[in-house]
Amino acid sequence: MTFSANIQPIERNFLPKDFTITTWEQLEPYFQQLLDRSINSKADLEQWLHDSSELEAIVSEDACWRQVRTTCDTENKELEEAFNYFYMEIAPKMQPFADKLNRKLVDCAFTKELDTDKYFTYLRSIKKSIELFREENIPIFAELNVMQQQFGQVAGKMTIEVNGKEYTLQQAGKFLENPDRKLREEVYRKVQSRRYEDRDALNELFNKLVEKRNQVALNAGFANYRDYKFKELGRFDYTAQDCFNFHEAVKQHVVPLVKIIYEEQRKAIGVDVLRPWDLDAEPEGIQPLQPFSTGKELTEKTIQCFEKLNPFFADCLKKMEELKRFDLDSRKGKAPGGYNMPLAETGAPFIFMNAAGTMDDVTTMVHEGGHAIHSFLTHNLELTGFKEYGAEIAEVASMSMELFSMEHWDIFFKDADELRRAKFKQLERVLTILPWIARIDAFQHWIYEHPQHTIEERGNKWMELAAEYSTGLIDYSGLEQFRPYEWQRQLHLFEVPFYYIEYGIAQLGAIGLWMQFKQDQQSALNNYINALSLGGTKTLPQLYAAAGLKFDFSPTHIKLLMDFVKTEMDQLN
Repeated sequence: MTFSANIQPIERNFLPKDFTITTWEQLEPYFQQLLDRSINSKADLEQWLHDSSELEAIVSEDACWRQVRTTCDTENKELEEAFNYFYMEIAPKMQPFADKLNRKLVDCAFTKELDTDKYFTYLRSIKKSIELFREENIPIFAELNVMQQQFGQVAGKMTIEVNGKEYTLQQAGKFLENPDRKLREEVYRKVQSRRYEDRDALNELFNKLVEKRNQVALNAGFANYRDYKFKELGRFDYTAQDCFNFHEAVKQHVVPLVKIIYEEQRKAIGVDVLRPWDLDAEPEGIQPLQPFSTGKELTEKTIQCFEKLNPFFADCLKKMEELKRFDLDSRKGKAPGGYNMPLAETGAPFIFMNAAGTMDDVTTMVHEGGHAIHSFLTHNLELTGFKEYGAEIAEVASMSMELFSMEHWDIFFKDADELRRAKFKQLERVLTILPWIARIDAFQHWIYEHPQHTIEERGNKWMELAAEYSTGLIDYSGLEQFRPYEWQRQLHLFEVPFYYIEYGIAQLGAIGLWMQFKQDQQSALNNYINALSLGGTKTLPQLYAAAGLKFDFSPTHIKLLMDFVKTEMDQLN
């Protein structure tokens, strides 16, 4: 099958071509029409599904644009009000209709005539939504949607001064690579102090989020929000216990490798004891990697890199550039983090990030580029619901691209030694991020199993987990006041609860695809494209199988993959 990046918006047949969402009163008639329509045949049902899908795509894209605009400019009150209006005034009124439409579909006599294979995962998801729906949760969801954005507003204002110049915390991160240890320490302490200033505001926000999320779960008949969220996220193929097994496997098979990495770093920079500002440092006489200067240059080089992998990948980014679907450079007033925002109606997604010219920014860009390609590959699927794939496969799309793209990182690093260093750092990151992923996930399980916990208990639990995943090689003396609040820098905890273990599961899938890539590049890329193009029309194990992978995160499998990465690192040394 061939794919084109010349993406076209979904053709409107149900809603007027010039329709834009302003008020609920203007939108409601279309929901009502779908609810009232008679369905007298399988053909009628399929047309009804297409019209429902069109409406869903238009509403989804409108909501996504409101979020994109608020994260690009957290200080713009007009954009904030437009976002809040949608989630406080429009979304709550849509939800009862969505539930009634779901029930209309499930109860329809002709639904059983639909192709079982084609519609299995879609109908499974619809039934799950019906099971979870509670009228009393509608106003709580509205509040949560608005409150979750407040994290970006707080974090977007955080800056520090270095050598008389103001930097966002993302921009300041590049100083932590500097060979000057005194400068690194100064910047590290300033960053921690700045975050510490807002610890109470973020703790208060998080308390409210936990309280409301817990109430959602209780209203829906669940013992805790963790169990509710597993259902809502469609985690049909693994359990909380599987997550706990993953945590233990990381302690057993990954932390020892991270300890080796940190010990080698200590020797390389010539210090007796590693401090937290030493982890990204270059040795004396070695300049930090500078793969690009501006967001425009980052885009151009990523396109060149993707072109060498597969021209279709490059064409996707070119189309996004043509449509102005990038906001890459870090600046004050911009929310932290990075994302690829799928846009269901027009198809080409939007990439947001906070580039500051570092090696990590290259990783972020190719990561989000992988997500973007996934969006392109699924745009022409028949229904909007078919494009709703789980994060466990979505992150395979992005993390595999981090590893595939290394083959052509000479675009970013012309010097052979710099290229070697860049690849080595990327593989270090593949390993060092896994304990953090496991720790964040374990933290979330505890938080929502103990929703009445105090701020002090939360900090203590975070420190307990720090000890469990520690290599014992980093000296944090004198920094004790900051450490119980380290978790506050992880936006997922505030904005997308329980979305984090997926990075770990998908990292295993990405390493598996990279193993294929090292054997046969074209075959691996074909498997990648084939799996992603299925969207959410197959189960998670089926999607992994389509990529030539096993859906397996047992300790034995994790050890196999970790050994492979370590071998590749040794070859770069």
